[in-house]
Amino acid sequence: MASTSEIRKGLCIEFNSDIYQVVDFQHVKPGKGAAFVRTKLKSMTNGRVVDNTFPSGHKINDVRIERRKFQYLYKDDMGFHFMNTETYDQISFPEAMIDNPQFLKEGMEVDVIFHAEKNTALTMELPPNIVVEVTYTEPGLKGDTATNTLKPATIETGAEVKVPLFVNTGDLIKIDTTTGEYLERAK
Repeated sequence: MASTSEIRKGLCIEFNSDIYQVVDFQHVKPGKGAAFVRTKLKSMTNGRVVDNTFPSGHKINDVRIERRKFQYLYKDDMGFHFMNTETYDQISFPEAMIDNPQFLKEGMEVDVIFHAEKNTALTMELPPNIVVEVTYTEPGLKGDTATNTLKPATIETGAEVKVPLFVNTGDLIKIDTTTGEYLERAK
């Protein structure tokens, strides 16, 4: 049992018979009335985000979670398959449980989050950014660098991202896996 004073980003709690992760929170002390904590919670089982307000001092059930390294193997009609890098156990996730599955590369290491007491897989998280090769993009026009113009590019995972005009086919680029935005050219 924890209290609302212990709420922080990333904390997992049991709420409405589901497990939620605190995405954002704000402690509010109005001039009149009691203090409260406004939170944004993301469900670990279905990915839905809900807003909730807890009165200050309210008791919450925190959930202990474990992060384990898994390697992405392949995708088929059953979902995405991953292998534990220590025990070689395999698990699969349906596409709905994965944020931005278009950025998964075969052999990539990801974090799978487990409920510690029940030992059940809750969700999978990609690394914050990845380095990928551009497999196709239109060539940029010489001298057209005065503006921050972006063009579409297809990367090795099959996803399409927006890149600057100077990026060519075959270049390695670093992209943000949460937003899908181009970050920089990789060396």
